[in-house]
Amino acid sequence: MFFPLSKVAYFLITPSNLFIFSALAGLVILAATRLRRTGLALAALGLLGLAVGGLTPVSEIALLPLEERFPPYPEDGPAPAGIIVLGGGIEAGLSEARDQVLGNDAGERPVYLAHLARRFPQARLVFSGGSGFVGGGIAEADIISRHADVLGLPRTRLILENRSRNTQENAAFTAALVQPKPGERWLLITSAWHMPRAIGCFREAGFTVDAFPVDYRTRGWGDAARFHGFASDGLLQLDLAVKEWIGLVVYRLAGYTPDWLPGPEPVASPGSASR
Repeated sequence: MFFPLSKVAYFLITPSNLFIFSALAGLVILAATRLRRTGLALAALGLLGLAVGGLTPVSEIALLPLEERFPPYPEDGPAPAGIIVLGGGIEAGLSEARDQVLGNDAGERPVYLAHLARRFPQARLVFSGGSGFVGGGIAEADIISRHADVLGLPRTRLILENRSRNTQENAAFTAALVQPKPGERWLLITSAWHMPRAIGCFREAGFTVDAFPVDYRTRGWGDAARFHGFASDGLLQLDLAVKEWIGLVVYRLAGYTPDWLPGPEPVASPGSASR
């Protein structure tokens, strides 16, 4: 029940949708009733929201705390026992229809899995991604399985998890599938703005992972003063940020993550007890 409800709720409260609904409702009220103040207020709210959300830096201000939460993985970082990438970068339905790998704006996720597979030739490789559609659909992992050679992924090392529909299931199903040993170092690849919630889910599943953030949407804190030339760009970013912040709250309330905004594990000081 959680999965379909989350899809419906997000459709209704997505900022761009909400602003459009508000403007349309205001126009209908103005045309069909005598509630002029209510109609004008709703129409103005919708139009103002579209303008502010689309053109001002509000979307970057909402994204930056998420993207800056985890630092990039160092170039000289130690070799991991395994590498996990979360689905979300492949348009599974289109890929199946066209018999090609068709990525979306999070397409860096599988690209960096292939990169790290070459960089760490002994690491186990996990792709975790089922269908994100209510009622089914082909899994992203199945698309990866069909087109591994195109992406440069070695089939003999690939472990595919194709049942998960959301981040909590990514973590739980992957942990059950690979059963990591105590003390092993695993890397987790996902979008930088999604990393806090993903790390929280893996921690709650008892799976310790190190962050390898990709798919950045901002250039850094300087973007907090950057205006958009196209409202569609800002609204896309704002929708993404609001979805993620709501996801963090909902996952914390549901017990899927241990913290409201998961961050890096504190570095143990010399002489302190190890976890």
